[in-house]
This record gives sequence, C-alpha cells and structure tokens, in this order.
Amino acid sequence: MKSPMRILVTNDDGINAPGLDTCAEIARALSDDVWVVAPEFDQSGVSHSLSLNDPLRMRALDERRYAIKGTPTDCVIMGVRHILNGKGPDLILSGVNRGQNAAEDVTYSGTIGRARRRHSGNPRARVVAGL
Repeated sequence: MKSPMRILVTNDDGINAPGLDTCAEIARALSDDVWVVAPEFDQSGVSHSLSLNDPLRMRALDERRYAIKGTPTDCVIMGVRHILNGKGPDLILSGVNRGQNAAEDVTYSGTIGRARRRHSGNPRARVVAGL
C-alpha cells in the first residue's frame, strides 16, 4: 500500500531531462500524490540562486507536471506556494542529476543547492538529492 504523503520532484537539468522522469517514477512507487515542478531549461550550476529581476513563468504540461522559467529554488517556491496552494510536500526529491556532483562541484550544483536549502513552512519536509 502506498503512503498518502505528498511528494514534490524537481531538478536542475530541466523539465525534459531523463533523470527527472526516473526520480518521478521512484516517487510514484511511494505515493500517488506526486507533483513535478522543474526548470523549463537546464539550470545546472546555479546552486541556491533565485530569480530576482525576471518574472517567473509557469507552464502546465500535465495535471501534476509544470515547467518554470527560473531556477530550481524558484521551482520549489512556486510549487509549494502556488501550485500546491501552501499545502507543502512531505518530501522533496531533487534529481536524478545528469553529470557528477563530486568534490567542490557540490557547491555549484543546483541539485545539491536545492537539497541543502531548508524547505520553509513545513517541518515534515525532507529534502533528498538524487545522484
């Protein structure tokens, strides 16, 4: 029996990256309440970056799949505050990453940056980087 937990899946490689679909499949093995919110384009190397001067654009690709013109952090913020209407996820999965996140590269990785940033407003949330 699947858990009733809500899972948000994101990445830094973009909405069309094969690793994102792999991560979403893993999430669907755990829950039926899975939401995918990822950057419209590759955002590798942006770490904790936020879009400050450009407006965020959201494009619904499916009922629970969205592309955001922004960074991985923007995606999670948009997912939690707007797509999930403030009813935050119990688990955030970030990845599966294309390429390595090793040695000093981890400080630049959008996947790791998203995983390191605390998910505010929901103490039940756990953030995991898929590598």
